[in-house]
Amino acid sequence: MTAGVDQLEGAILRLVLALGIATFCLLLGYGVAWAGGQGGVALLGAPLTLWCAALAFVVQWVAFIPAYLRQTERFYDLTGSLTYIGVTLFAVLASDSGDARSWVLTALVIVWASRLGSFLFRRIHREGKDARFDGIKPSASRFFTAWTLQGLWVFLTLCAALAAITTREPAALGLRDVVGLLIWASGFSIEVLADRQKSAHREAHPGRFIDSGLWAWSRHPNYFGEIVLWVGVAVIASSTLRGWQYLTMISPVFVVFLLTRVSGIPILEKRADESWGGQPDYERYKSQTPVLLPRPPRR
Repeated sequence: MTAGVDQLEGAILRLVLALGIATFCLLLGYGVAWAGGQGGVALLGAPLTLWCAALAFVVQWVAFIPAYLRQTERFYDLTGSLTYIGVTLFAVLASDSGDARSWVLTALVIVWASRLGSFLFRRIHREGKDARFDGIKPSASRFFTAWTLQGLWVFLTLCAALAAITTREPAALGLRDVVGLLIWASGFSIEVLADRQKSAHREAHPGRFIDSGLWAWSRHPNYFGEIVLWVGVAVIASSTLRGWQYLTMISPVFVVFLLTRVSGIPILEKRADESWGGQPDYERYKSQTPVLLPRPPRR
């Protein structure tokens, strides 16, 4: 009897926590969407950026239902990538934006999301699962929270681009945009190269950590590349921002926070320590190689 009561209380607490996190995500997304929509196109009386935020969350919640019923995370990353593409296309088409900046930003998002989404989809089907979800997907509340957080991730990462795409006062492309495009291209190249090097290493040396190529310069060069490319997007978007819209420059800051404090580096560092911690070569690699910001390998 006591065990049953404890289980019920635990389930209720998890449900309350999940609803609390969902509410926080919605409020944060709404606040940033409202700020980004000031001076922007409206749809049915509401800022178009607000509709973009709603779309980002709704897609995740719909996808959560079959994912939970089938107890699979195989389509989690793919859904996120498709949401990036869908939300961006919705913004540019619904705003009837024909300026060059909007289409440049749309193209950059589509190229990045298509590449990363297809890469992650192939990887999870090759490996069979994503270990991040082993302890999450059996719980409806925790799994729902993961999908809700992905909705927030999509929108906050996109928010600067969406504010620029939906603005009523587009600006001509200039030198700042060229700089932003070069930054994006640098980050994208680093991320792609790092992912390819790690995939090749896993095939050639299964079960061993990678310490060559870009991975000799940083323990997470792919995440460094992703941060850099979103800085590039923010730079391109910044020329059109006014007033409250500058709040959307939280985009690259949020990417840094997410990858360094929440879902990226902390999880992978813990997993690496569990796999190779105590091994002299790994401990030497860890002590000599920065976590994120690249640095030439120490001789």
